Amino acid sequence: MLCRLSVRWLRPRPALQVENLQPEIKNIARHLNQEVAVRAHQLGWSKRVARLTYLKTMRRLVSELYVRDNCHPFKATVLVWIQLPMWIFMSIALRNFSTGAAHSEGFSVQEQLTTGGVLWFHDLTALDATWILPVSVGVINLLIVEIFALQKLGKSRFQTYITHFVRAVSVLMIPIAATVPSSIALYWLCSSFMGLSQNLLLRSPRFRQLCRIPLTKLDSDTPYRDLLAAFHSKIISRKSRTF
Repeated sequence: MLCRLSVRWLRPRPALQVENLQPEIKNIARHLNQEVAVRAHQLGWSKRVARLTYLKTMRRLVSELYVRDNCHPFKATVLVWIQLPMWIFMSIALRNFSTGAAHSEGFSVQEQLTTGGVLWFHDLTALDATWILPVSVGVINLLIVEIFALQKLGKSRFQTYITHFVRAVSVLMIPIAATVPSSIALYWLCSSFMGLSQNLLLRSPRFRQLCRIPLTKLDSDTPYRDLLAAFHSKIISRKSRTF
């Protein structure tokens, strides 16, 4: 689920177009801010009126850009609203199979799951007593969230709150995954691992070129090196604040 919230799949074309519009939007915002400041000085507007005028005008101008390029951000979230129900339904189905709530005459999926595991989780209907699967789910989800958070420089307060919320949900997924059959925890782990893998793979310029995924103006030629540098910088800044 966390990988859905972190936009783990291929970024749709509208999302790429929105990213390409960011420099133009920033330029419009800068000029509009100057124009509103001059107008407010001439007409004697209060700070509240000037702020509301700026926000209303900026919203209209950005909407016009989205219409011009046919790339409203909502289009980029359609896939998430399809994937999330599928994740829920798959989890419920696996739970029913693991508990024996769903069965067919002459064929028991639950019996197949009791011997269908590998390594330390041979019985997929039992809980993972070692907590390896649950902890792995939480760690991978946190990695996805942190990678996504490093992309968004200069986040708004709302975006910061959302990031903290998703981090909390990632940690909460650990005890939740420890209370469900191993089949569900394994599915969550595979889903999250695929999300992390795709998130990293789609940063590769060569892979994007191979798949004919257009690059944006914000993409880097050395994404993995930049990612490690960002993590390193984040850790150092936290240590400096601690001491």
